[in-house]
Amino acid sequence: MSRLIAFNKPFDVLSQFTDSGSPTERRTLSEFGLPSGIYPAGRLDRDSEGLLLLTDDGRLQARIADPTFKLAKTYLVQVEGAPTDADLAPLRAGVKLKDGMTLPAGAKLIEPPALWDRDPPVRFRKSVPDRWISLTLHEGRNRQVRRMTAAIGFPTLRLVRWQTGPWALEGLAPGDWREIDASELTFTPSGAGRGPSPAPRPKARHRARK
Repeated sequence: MSRLIAFNKPFDVLSQFTDSGSPTERRTLSEFGLPSGIYPAGRLDRDSEGLLLLTDDGRLQARIADPTFKLAKTYLVQVEGAPTDADLAPLRAGVKLKDGMTLPAGAKLIEPPALWDRDPPVRFRKSVPDRWISLTLHEGRNRQVRRMTAAIGFPTLRLVRWQTGPWALEGLAPGDWREIDASELTFTPSGAGRGPSPAPRPKARHRARK
């Protein structure tokens, strides 16, 4: 039976088990006691946090990462500035990036979520406000969320992947993981007309049993 793991990837950790691409040693998944024989299904940038799926099933891994069948992914995004709901309209319609138009995304303003403190903390400019938005995508381009918020004039300060498909990060502290049921996965062709589901409000963290 295939194993599928939900892991809360901390900030500044690579989405891989070894680091051969830098002369200085960087943090990897190897330090978190994850089961042997599993590999990331997709990726999450080093400077992003949150839900990373891992599996020991190569076919399932490829299916999750297949660009034709992108699972909906919801991100909690802290942006610099004070966007209004009208400012988010381009995200909901699709914005033009260097690699083309994005698909319509679910985008809304949210209250600051009850997340763990980031290490190191986000650097703020005291004279500039910040807001949180929920952004749900049905595609996965390189650094897409950051490029989308920058395109509408609100650079990303902090980025947390909160949900992938039917699974949310709720109950997992940074560096914690749990086994999940792969049978819940359903794959819908990207852009097939299914609207994004809203992100649940995160609860305060607590340590999950491994």
